[in-house]
Parts: sequence; structure tokens; C-alpha cells
Amino acid sequence: MMDYLNQLNEAQREGVINTEGPTMIIAGAGSGKTRVLTYRIAHLIKAKAVDPFNIMALTFTNKAAKEMRNRIEKVVGPDARNIWMGTFHSVFARILRAEAHYLGYPHNFTIYDTDDSKTLIKNIVKELGLDEAAYKPNVVYSRISAAKNRLISWQQYLADTELIGEDTTHMRPELGTIYRTYAQRCFKAGAMDFDDLLFNTDKLFKEHLDVLNKYQYKIHYVLVDEFQDTNLCQYFIIRKLASMRQNICVVGDDAQSIYAFRGADITNILNFERDYEDLKIFKLEQNYRSTQNIVEAANSVIRKNQAQLPKNIWTANEQGNLIELIKAVSDNEEGRLVASSIFEEKMQHQLRFSDFVILYRTNSQSRAIEEALRRMNIKYKVVGGLSFYQRKEIKDVLAYLRFSLNQNDEASFRRIINLPKRGIGDSTIDKIIVAANDHGISIWEVLQNANAFIGGRAAAPIENFVTMIKRFTLETTRKDAYDAAFEIAKGSGLLRELYEDKTEEGLSRYENVQELLNAIKEYVDDPEKTDKSLGAFLQEVSLITGQDEDKDNDPEKVTLMTIHMAKGLEFKYVYIVGMEEDLFPSQMMLSSRADLEEERRLFYVALTRAQKRVFLSYALTRYRYGRLKNCEPSRFIDDVNPAYLKVSTRFTGIESTPVNSGNYARTLVNGIRKSTTTIAQSKSTYKPPADFIPSDTAGLAAGMRVEHPKFGFGKVIAIDTSGADRKAKIQFDDFGEKTLLLSFAKLRIHA
Repeated sequence: MMDYLNQLNEAQREGVINTEGPTMIIAGAGSGKTRVLTYRIAHLIKAKAVDPFNIMALTFTNKAAKEMRNRIEKVVGPDARNIWMGTFHSVFARILRAEAHYLGYPHNFTIYDTDDSKTLIKNIVKELGLDEAAYKPNVVYSRISAAKNRLISWQQYLADTELIGEDTTHMRPELGTIYRTYAQRCFKAGAMDFDDLLFNTDKLFKEHLDVLNKYQYKIHYVLVDEFQDTNLCQYFIIRKLASMRQNICVVGDDAQSIYAFRGADITNILNFERDYEDLKIFKLEQNYRSTQNIVEAANSVIRKNQAQLPKNIWTANEQGNLIELIKAVSDNEEGRLVASSIFEEKMQHQLRFSDFVILYRTNSQSRAIEEALRRMNIKYKVVGGLSFYQRKEIKDVLAYLRFSLNQNDEASFRRIINLPKRGIGDSTIDKIIVAANDHGISIWEVLQNANAFIGGRAAAPIENFVTMIKRFTLETTRKDAYDAAFEIAKGSGLLRELYEDKTEEGLSRYENVQELLNAIKEYVDDPEKTDKSLGAFLQEVSLITGQDEDKDNDPEKVTLMTIHMAKGLEFKYVYIVGMEEDLFPSQMMLSSRADLEEERRLFYVALTRAQKRVFLSYALTRYRYGRLKNCEPSRFIDDVNPAYLKVSTRFTGIESTPVNSGNYARTLVNGIRKSTTTIAQSKSTYKPPADFIPSDTAGLAAGMRVEHPKFGFGKVIAIDTSGADRKAKIQFDDFGEKTLLLSFAKLRIHA
């Protein structure tokens, strides 16, 4: 028996050694998913003698791919470096580099990041003379991205009356036209955005069966990590690749599917069995991460969801502490109580600040938390802030590097043509773009014939720019990534301009560019990098994910991040703040059962990040959109089995008490109100009579008088039946207007 198999429990071992045919490994939180996936690959190589070149393993972050590769290498040796392993985008970008000519793209096509795409969209909206307020880049980009994730081309989009009708209803009837122009401009620029890396891979395999056949013969085994996060396009690609041998293994947990807003489709994992009748299913149900109380509390929450694969997560770990509820009068007090709790726990149990994480639903919630931590001199880091590669000076240098490789790159051209200033104004830039569009030629052709197309005083600086770029392009063919990048940064004048700016900000920008050059040097000196070219480096940089950039491992810093960012991580102590209705669950996620269940999965993910302790907190008042708002405890608190929960007010002078029955969210509210007079003027939570029994709401109509166990009496304003679940808009006497899902709301009809 292989030594590595001795490290697995029975369920894990079965998932490793059964390598043939379609397989789904349902891996609960903390169940050793990564170990099973890496050992399965190692087993293919070591026990089944499969050539690593014939294995493709797909992940969602470069960090996860690197960790998996390192683990496999410890078992099988350096052969692990030959596996097709990486993120969906990086692996398929590699295929497209080799095969892009089939689709009319150059092999060194540019990869646009989100900012590049939005800038191009903004320019297109302006050129088309459309209302910039109606066609905001964020909205348009999101719509185009969603279409590509569903494999809808711009041609199909424009032919789809339903999609055009939706756009017209939302006062954006020209969105399809923008999509068409955007796609054409990207193609003309020799550029693909992130979604194109998937969309075009699917198109390549669909339209060029010889290419698909080539990779089907090359890839004998396809393995997918975090399968619940895949979108339709990703699933179609891997299904095509595996269709010849049917050796497809997907690993994931439907209870942790939280990225629908990015296009993730939970039905991929829920319905996987329908596509493969001979599917083998293995369930990893033992949690090695968390205490029994945390595991059982999380189980009690996720059981409330209807759309899920059955499993029973358990742990042999210690019982552990109950989940503790911290309640506050305001968001500022919430910050103070959380900071005080962290300080006390650290001192009492000899912990490090890096053992603590504070999770929130939205980034804006960090403000009060940060202020409280600063007041107590507790160092912290915010994950998900401005990325290093999104800083202006870094994007400026990268734009020069990209344009030196691809002179059709419009986004990079616009960024660098007058940087540093060389006397080429906006009107001249517009003339260049118009000339290229009118004559059906590239920007570079216009630049090389500046006298003919532009003329005037601008022609001379443009010619100098062209000469400089040609010199840079030559450098990229002669030198490795570092030497070429250094020459470009220096020759462009950017380094000199930043060096001469002696302000604190200028010094910081100069140091950032130096750090970029250090990163390129590190890349070139890495013996594992076989391709030392500038193009190879730029491709790697363009595919870096948020988690890949988090290199701050200071043991004396508390981590702050959104719950979405925390996916895949674990901490000893987890604080989940802002547990309030309309905040978590988000008000925007209450329109359907599917949305609400995704929010509940998000709460489940937050709970299962914890190893030892979980604290939940919420405030009775919070400033939102410039107004002080009365808040109600989240329905998700009620989802937690009260046997695993206790109310804590140790920082407000009330003894902690377990919550064993009844509505513990209401218990929480009542406890706080007994302990303070600060909010004496705020409205009390409604207390229903003992005989309160919800009515059947099938016949509920506008104008009826109703009673709610939390919000009291109100009048139904309207009934909405447009979604999957009926909703009622109700004007409550004491709590204002609220929209409730009738399948969840407990209403008693009085008229």
C-alpha cells in the first residue's frame, strides 16, 4: 500500500483510489478536500503510471493550484510540474496562446482586466452618443459578462427578443449594440477579457473539432476543484474535454456555492448525476477543522435550504464553546465590543492577532470596525482593498509593456500615448481612433502614418512615439522579461518622472514600480519558469486573483474581509458582524428563494471558517446611506439551533446566558434593551399575543390588514407574483415599508 493512502480515512481513500470513470466527491467544510484531490492525482501518477502531461487539474486561484502542485510533488517528485494545473483562466489561456489563430487572434493577444474592459465600454458609450448615466460601465460590463458566461455571443444577444426586451424595460435598449461594438473592438485590438478566455475556448472546441480532438487525446483525466463555483461555460468546456474517456472527477460542496453574482451555477453540481448515469459518488463528511458545537450549529443552518445534496457532516473534535452573540446599540458600539472581545480573548488564551478574523457582508462595514481597532492599538489588515496591480503607476508601466508586445491594444495605447506628456492631447487621440475605425485599419497603422492621417504639430511627437515603441518591441525579442521591462520603464521616461517627484506620494509610487521590477526579476530567476519572456510574465500577472496577492502574514494583525473573500480559509476565532435583516441577508437577495438560499450558504461558509470559536454580532441602529436606521436581528440567527448559542453581554455588564428555547433573536433584543437606556426612544420589537397563529396567505391581496410576529400590524400595499416566490409589500405601523417573501413570512390576516 502506498504510504500516502495511510494518511486517509476510509471515505477519503475511496475517493482517491477509484480513479476511472465519472466521479463526484462531495466534500463538506473542513473534510480534507484538498488532500483527497491532490492524492488522487498523485495516485494516478504513482500507482496507475499515468503521464502527468495527460492530467488536467483546474482550480479557482493560483494559490490553490500552487499548494496542490507542491503537495503532489512531495509524493511523486518533480514530475508534478508537468501536470496541466492552474486556474480555469490560466490553463485555457495557455491553450488559446497555441490555438488562437484559429479564431483570428494573434498568439500574443492582450488580456484585458476589468478596468481595461470598463474603460473601453465607457469610450464606446461616449462614441455612440448614449446617455452615460443609463449605460454605466459597471452595469454594461456585468451584462456582457453574464451573457458570455451563458455562452451568448453578441450575434445571439441581438437576435434574442427577450434579452432586448429586458434591456428596453430597464431603459438600456442599446446594450446589445454596445456588446457588439465592444466585442469587435476587442477583436480588432487583439485582446480578450477574462470572460473571453472561457467563451473563446468553448468556441474553439465547438467550431474546430480537430483542435478539440487533439486535446481530448492529450488530456486523459480532468479534475475540477470547487465544482460548485463553475459557470455554464466552464462546465461545457470540461465536459467536451472529458467526453472521449469519461474520466472526469469533480470535487465540491453545494453548501458552499456563494458566487452566483459571478455567474456560478449551483445546478452544475446539483444535477451532475443526470449527465453521467454511471457516476460514482463519494461523500467526505468528517470535519477536521471545527469543534462539535460549530459543526452542529452550521448543520442546523444549512438544513433550512431546500436545494442541496444530502450529507451529514460530523466531527470527532472537542465539544467546544457555544456560539456567542454580541449585541450592540449602534454600529460604532459593535466595533468597540468586537475589538474588546478580541483583545480579551487574546490575553486570556495567549493567542496571536492573526488567529482572529472579522467577517462582514459588505466592505463598507469595515469602517466602524477599523476605527475601534485603531483606538485599541490593535493592528489589522483589510483583505480585498486596492490591489498592487491595480495601482495607477503599476498599470501605467504594464500598459507600456503590453503595447510593446501588441501594438493593436487600444486600452494600453490610450493609457500611454501621452504619458509622460509629449504634446498629444485628447482631441488628437480621438482623431487617431476615428481614423482607425473609419478606414478599417489598426491604431498602429494610423500612428505609423501620422502625417497622412493626423498632420499638424501632433505628427512629430507621434512619430517619436512610434520609433520608441519599435525599439521596445525589439528589446522584447532580444531580452528576458526583466531586462526588457527595465529598458521600457527607463526608456519611456516613467521612472525618471516618478523619481523626480520628491513628495511622499511620489516616493511611494517610485518604490511601487521598483517592486514591480523586483517581481519580474524574481520571475526570471525562478528555475521552474521555462518561458522567461515578457509575454509569459504578463500573462501570469493578468491572471492573478485577489487571494494570490495576500502576502501579509504578520502574526500581530487581525484580518478583516468580506465573507466571499474568506472562502477556502480558516481561522481559530471568527467574528461575523452585522447580523441584521436587510444587511445579512442582503436586501437585494430577498426576491426569490434561490437568492435567499445563497445568502444562507454564505452564512454557512462564514460559520465553517472557524476552528475554535464563533462570535455573532449585530447593532440595533446603524447609519446606512446617510440615515440612522433601526435594525432587526437577522433571520439567520433564528436558523441556528439554540442549543449551540448563548447571548453574551460581558462588555455591557450583563451576565452571559444560554438561549435554550423560543426566538433567541428576540431574547437578544430584549436583553439589550434591559441593559441600556441609550435607545429608549427607539421602537420596541413587537411582541405577538400568545394565540398568534399564521394564516394561509394564498388569498392575500392588497388592502388587507395583517399582523407580523416581529413588525406588528400593517397594511398590504401590493402583491408581487413576478418571481418564483410571491412577495408582499407591506406598510407596517411602526416599522415602515417592508417587502416579505410570503413563503417565509408568518402573517396573520385580520381583514
